[in-house]
Order: sequence, then C-alpha cells, then structure tokens
Amino acid sequence: MQSAMNSRPARFAGRILAVAFLLFGAPVAIAVEKTGDDLQHADQIKYTHNDEFQALLKQLDARASDLTSLQRDWLEYFHAWQLGYRGDYQSALAAFQTLLAHTQDQTLRARSRISLIYDQVNAAHFEDAYTTVGDLLDSLPQIADHNAQFLVLITAAYVYTGGGQYDLALKYVDQALAFDQSARSTCIGLVTRIEALYAANRAHSDDKEFQQGIDACQRAGDSLYANNIRRYAALLLVGEGHGADALTLLRAHDAEVVATHSATTISEFHSALARSYFATGDLGAAKVAALSAIEYANSQVNARSVAAAYDVLYQVAKRQGDDKAALAWHEKFATTDKGYLNDISARALAYQMVHQQVLDKKRELDALAEQNKLLQLQGEIDTKTAQNRLLTIALLVVGLCAIALWAYRVKRSQLKFQKLARRDGLTGIHNRQHFFETAQDALRYCAKSSREASLLVLDLDHFKEVNDMHGHAAGDAVLKRAVIACQSRLRSIDLFGRLGGEEFAILLPDCGEATAAERADEMRAAIASARRSEDVDVQVTASFGVAATRVCGYNLPTLLAKADEALYVAKNAGRNRVATFHAEPASRAASPSAA
Repeated sequence: MQSAMNSRPARFAGRILAVAFLLFGAPVAIAVEKTGDDLQHADQIKYTHNDEFQALLKQLDARASDLTSLQRDWLEYFHAWQLGYRGDYQSALAAFQTLLAHTQDQTLRARSRISLIYDQVNAAHFEDAYTTVGDLLDSLPQIADHNAQFLVLITAAYVYTGGGQYDLALKYVDQALAFDQSARSTCIGLVTRIEALYAANRAHSDDKEFQQGIDACQRAGDSLYANNIRRYAALLLVGEGHGADALTLLRAHDAEVVATHSATTISEFHSALARSYFATGDLGAAKVAALSAIEYANSQVNARSVAAAYDVLYQVAKRQGDDKAALAWHEKFATTDKGYLNDISARALAYQMVHQQVLDKKRELDALAEQNKLLQLQGEIDTKTAQNRLLTIALLVVGLCAIALWAYRVKRSQLKFQKLARRDGLTGIHNRQHFFETAQDALRYCAKSSREASLLVLDLDHFKEVNDMHGHAAGDAVLKRAVIACQSRLRSIDLFGRLGGEEFAILLPDCGEATAAERADEMRAAIASARRSEDVDVQVTASFGVAATRVCGYNLPTLLAKADEALYVAKNAGRNRVATFHAEPASRAASPSAA
C-alpha cells in the first residue's frame, strides 16, 4: 500500500478545484454603472469571501428587474456556480444547461461550460466532462475575450491531466500562455504545468518552474496558487529524502493557507504537512496534521489527501506500537485508496470512450473529404472538355445528382434500419441482441483490465395483471415509466437492455457486488415510487437479481443465468426486493414487499 502512496499521481478533484480557483479571480467584462461593478465584484470574491458573495447576490436579486438581459444571465451564472460550490452538483448541472440553452454571449457561454465541467467531474459524469471539453475547444475561435480563451485552454489542460493525457495537457498549457503572459496568467499556467509534470512523475523539487511559478503568483498577489506550488515541491522533497526542507517550506505558509478558508486546499496542504512531520520523526505533529486534513476534506471521501492522511496515521500508530489503532487506520486507508483508484479507472475509461467517438467522427469526415476531392477533380476535367460536349456534361451532372440522391436515401434508410435493429421500439433502450453484443464486449474489456463488473436482471412484478386489468396501452406506459426510473440512476458507461416482455438487464462496469446491490435497490425504490399519470394510475414494483464477475466470471450467459437464479429467489421471497447470487443465492430484502 505504501508504494501506491509514493506513485504521486495528481488527484483529479484537486486539479478541477484549481480550475475553480482560476475562475474565481477572472473578472467579468460587464461595465454598466453600479450593477456592472457589483457583478464584477461578485465574480472576484465568490471564492475568497463566499458569505459576502451570497449577500451581494441577494441584493442583485432584489433589483433584478433593473438589470439588462446580459446582466441577468450573469446573475443566473453566479447562482448556478454557488450550487456547485456547496456540493449540490445535480442541481448545478441542470442550472448550467438551462443557462447555456438561452444565453448568446460567447464569454459567458465559455465560463458556464468551464464551471459545468467542474460539476460534471465532481458528479462523476466523466464522459460528459470530456465531451464538454471538446465542445469548449471547438467554440474557441468564436470567443473574442482573450482571458476566456486562456481559461478554456487551461481547463482542457486540467481535465486531460486527470485523464492521464499528460503530453496533451502540456500542449494546452503552452497554447494558453501564448494568449496571455501577464503575471497572473503565468502563475496559473506554471501551476498547471507543474501539476501535469507531477502527475506524470516527471517533476523534481529543484526544477526551475517551481520558483518561477511562485514568483509569478506573488507578483499577481495570489497566495493560493503559490502555496499549491509549494505543496507539490514539499511532496517531492519528502520523496527525495529531504523531509526537514519540506517541513520548513510548508510551516512558513500554514497560517496563510488556513486563512483562505478553502477546505480542499487546507486538506491537501495539511496532508503534505503530515507527511513532512512524519519524515522528520515528529509523530505527534504528524498525527495532528493528518487528522486536520481528513476533517477539512468534508465529503470528499475518496480524496487523495485523505488517503495520504490515513496512511500517515497508520504509520504513526505502527511506529508507536499501537497495533489496534494501526489496523483501524490501515483499513480506512485501504478503502479510501481503492475508491480513489476506482475514480481514476472510471476517468480513464470515459476518456477512451469519448476519444474513440471522436476518431470515428474524424474518419467519417475524412471519407467525405475524399469524396469531395474526387468530385472536384471530375469538375476540373469537365471544365476542360470541348464545348461540343456540353450536352454530355449536363447529362453526367444529372446522373451524378441522381446517384447522390439515391445514395442519400439509401444511407438514410440504412441508418434508420440500423437504429431499429439496435433499439427497443417501445422504450428506446438496447434490444436483446444489441445488449448481448455490447455487454459481451464490455465484459471482455473488464476481464482484460482486471476490472469488476456486475449484471442486474429485473422483472416487473405481476405485470400480466396490469395488461389484463388496464390494457396493453397502460402496460406499455408502465414499462416506459420503469425504464425512465432506472435510467435516472445509471452512469454513462452502464448498459441497459430489454430482454423481452417485462424483463430487463443492466451491465454495470467497474462495479462490485455490494455496490451493484445498493444501486439495484435504488432503482427498485425508484420504480415503486415513480409518479403515476392521471391516464395510467397503476403502481408497479420490480424484483432484481444481481450477479458479479467476482463470483461468476466474465461470461455473459453465465452471468445472466446466475442473475436469473437470484431474481427467482427475490420473487419467491415476496417480490419487490433485491437478491444477490452467491455460491448458494440468498435473498436480500430491500424494502417492505409488495404483493
């Protein structure tokens, strides 16, 4: 476990927080007398003085009718930002999507997408985050504000660093610094470079970027970034055996970091401080700093700083001969470190999926470009043809148009039939055949990379009675309602298919048996409590069977068979519950049973 702690990959949540840092200081280009000044001031203080920021938003809300349309959009942006700042990521995602649907200001659109990326990552919507980064980079030529252009490129660098694409991240850092070479931008750019180099294990404590970055941040008056650089330098010093130097560097700025009231920054700084104390043999101070790092991390249970702090507490207890405490701290460290590594795997998988989609799109565009080139050459030949062949040329053009129209219609029909062949006509999810194909591919990938996966099989309870008593139209509505309830609890990498009738299957990559059972129970509860319409006032429940690759292996038919066995255990136990397949399946009641 200790070797895992020394690999020094940069924690993605910390990098995304740094995105938030650079947003906090970037001024809003709105200058409409006092309201414009208030909006600009709100943008500057929203992180450093959040209480004052919220009070200012209330004042602006009170005179919202006097604001221009653009000023109201910026006020809407600040409210969405505050939702994400306090951890309500789902509400923040919805608020930013609503804002992006109507605002036309390119600078505000860029800022909203950057904040949206931050919330998508914190909500574990990694595939959506990579897609948004791609959209953001595509919109770069339409953004006139140089500061916003700089932020777009820096955001891309942070996100790709989190996905392990370090060379790509460094390329975006260089492009960002070409837009703006002010002290603040240089500070932000060097912090970004240092994080990418640190994550790629290419950084050394004596690299010139460290002092250059600190100097630039001090010129810009930004202590947060300067201390972030010092934290990375200290971690490198500890790894190089210079614990005393690391301790001296961090202690000189501890009070300055605490004064920022930034919980995540303090947690990461104190985690590094705990490692420095431990390296110098001061076990008491190491324990105090580690406990402080855990306390400030709040709900970020899988934070790298928390895992490092638990590891320090384990090492301290072990050195003090307290075996019971050492075991307890090591268990917490193992759980936290595993959660962090699972997040890393999910981000890498999301990047690969989006990257493959981009490559597929590029191949389609390249094929179209080749077709256009051929048509262009044909046109040049036709232009050089003698005038006495004009009639032939005209006929050729008509023929080409007819062929193009025919090809277009054929392609449209192919796409239509392809969609019909893959999707269930009623619910829109994968049909049985396409689910089997994609699920088996996903299982092969999980097996190759030694990732766990789980399969859920669910069946709507007493569905035949719904059809018999209320008709097939009501039955169809109940099926669609159940699918929507399950989809709201699925990740972008999960696979959902209809096996037939009222039976469905869900493959959950990167999901162990216990987590799969919990998620199945959430879906079961969502189906049971789904809102009924006036036209179809029918309540329905569902039973779930769970099978995991850890027990059943990575063969899809085997997983389906074992999940089916667990499903029948759940039905025999009274329905409206979840059962998990073990060596001998045993049902697990998830809620009061429904008849």
